[in-house]
Amino acid sequence: MASLRLRLAAWLLLPLSVFVAVCGYLNWQNAAEVADYVQDHDLLASAKVLSDRLIWEGDDIRASVPPAALSLFVSPARDRVFLSVTGADGRLLAGSPDFPMPPSRRLAGVDRAQWYDATFDGLRVRAVITQRSMYDVGGARDVTIAVGKTTGSRDHMLRTLWWPSMEYLLVALVLAIVLTTLALTWELRPVVRLSRQLAQRDPLHLDFVVDAHALHTELRPVAETINRFVRQLKMHSEAQRRFIADAAHQLRTPLALQASQIEYARYTRAHRQNWETRRADMDTLWLAMQTSNRRLVDVTNKLLLLAQAEHGDAHTRLERVDLAAVALRSVEQLAALADRRHIDLGLDAPQAAGTAAVQAQPALLDALVTNLLENALRYTQEGGRVTVGVRVAGAVVELTVEDNGPGIPAEAMERVFERFYRVAQDTEGTGLGLAIVQEIARAFGATIQLAANPHEAHGLLVTVRFPAGVST
Repeated sequence: MASLRLRLAAWLLLPLSVFVAVCGYLNWQNAAEVADYVQDHDLLASAKVLSDRLIWEGDDIRASVPPAALSLFVSPARDRVFLSVTGADGRLLAGSPDFPMPPSRRLAGVDRAQWYDATFDGLRVRAVITQRSMYDVGGARDVTIAVGKTTGSRDHMLRTLWWPSMEYLLVALVLAIVLTTLALTWELRPVVRLSRQLAQRDPLHLDFVVDAHALHTELRPVAETINRFVRQLKMHSEAQRRFIADAAHQLRTPLALQASQIEYARYTRAHRQNWETRRADMDTLWLAMQTSNRRLVDVTNKLLLLAQAEHGDAHTRLERVDLAAVALRSVEQLAALADRRHIDLGLDAPQAAGTAAVQAQPALLDALVTNLLENALRYTQEGGRVTVGVRVAGAVVELTVEDNGPGIPAEAMERVFERFYRVAQDTEGTGLGLAIVQEIARAFGATIQLAANPHEAHGLLVTVRFPAGVST
């Protein structure tokens, strides 16, 4: 069942129905015991009345059936009564000659009686058998008295005793069904209102808040979760809009510059006047176009890398990668840049292969280390020092990049992870490096921390902590 109302009703009403059925069965058993007791008591009383009517006539015992013995069985059910009085020799003294006797006779109790069920003349009867001893001068003679009665009055009494209580139980069950349905409909109104409220909202406008106070206590976590998701979606949507706007701004400038440079080159080539005197200007123009194109390619590559790091499955396709080997490869790739800027570039990492293994995607891990190293080399002055470190500390593998450059002001520590933000606007770069590093670290379950370089008078220390990779 997909309906919550039906499921709740089933959980409430099924146990109640089982309870009513069990109570009805137990009431039936109790009513049957009472009806059986009354019937058995009347049978024994009738047998005693017949026993009291046994008399001697000479040497023989005679039995008469008084009206008092039969009056005990008068009932609206019009039951039939059967009697049998036999002597010790089996001679019938009164009653029906073929009255059914029990298969085995076990008279017990003070009344020396035995009750049993039998069939007589095609009818189901309840019977009792008892004995009485008649004494004379010649000794004692046992007389067997059996009384049977059809079960109509007993069944009528059973229904009379059982049905009223069963009626109450059924009425209570019906009332429970009605009240449960009304209660569920009433109490689920906040859920219906919440559904309508959400359905009426424009999915493109994430400015609504679900009022948790209008809901039941059990439903408030649902409303709070919805509100939290909406806030996260709104933040993500706003970040995406800012990202698109910033990306458009960053790409528009080099594209516009390239367009103007190309137009100027076409104009100069078309007119060809003073070409020799303009050759130096053209060389400068080609160099500017090359620089602009390189910046455009750099921004585009960084945007693609950031999109890859933000992809939903970036954290699911991880493999075991040696961080020390990745750091060595990045240092080798950027050694030429460090040499041009006369920067002392060093690496402090374990020599044994696989010692500093982490769970990551190789391409994104390369990008993380390369971006950190490029950022350090770009902001460190000529003649400075940049050191990359890799070390294993228990279940954590740490990557550190430290430099003795100008560092980052304390008020800018948080903003440097924003996209396109640059501490020094006059430096080269896209402002995407640390944003990419943060997204990649988040995808790998790593943390990143910025701090002043404790080993230098000034500079920056970047620490990225990875969970150690599982050995295979």
